[in-house]
Amino acid sequence: MSTLRDYLAQKRRIWLAKQETISSAEPITPTAKVTAEGRSGVRRIRIRDHQVLSDSGADYAGYDLGPSSPELQLGVLGSCVTHIFLIQAAAADVVLDSVEVEVTATIDPKAGTPGFEDVPPSPQNISYTVHIGSPATDGEIDALFEAVERACPILSLLTNPQTITGSVVRVPAQREESAL
Repeated sequence: MSTLRDYLAQKRRIWLAKQETISSAEPITPTAKVTAEGRSGVRRIRIRDHQVLSDSGADYAGYDLGPSSPELQLGVLGSCVTHIFLIQAAAADVVLDSVEVEVTATIDPKAGTPGFEDVPPSPQNISYTVHIGSPATDGEIDALFEAVERACPILSLLTNPQTITGSVVRVPAQREESAL
């Protein structure tokens, strides 16, 4: 049976090979396309050859067919922190037997409503806890944690302000069928 230690050995080989080509690498442009389903309002997120469903609970007229967008954001942060722990452990040759990241936040449903206009609609007080099983020393784990916090792109995205631009493009409206 393959273990996380086996995976980290493979990841270290690939990481070391990538380091030889990184200086000549070109920037990449990840893309996600999201479509609202007409019959349910479910959001179908397509990224490369993958798809994820996002939905709301009944309190937002959803069907609870998938996590909400704020929940997905917490999952994305947890996924990224976990992956960067694996990368940094492989790079530093630190042995890990298990990694689990739990992410929590607070969302105030009153946000933006009359009297609560200053309450942000976004998740607040985001925190994460990493549970690690490892024979490594506390010093090695502390160094690993510091490296993860420096290198995690989603953690950086959430903690460093940046400009996000948006636009709207009109497309032809669908004709409604007349009732006979």
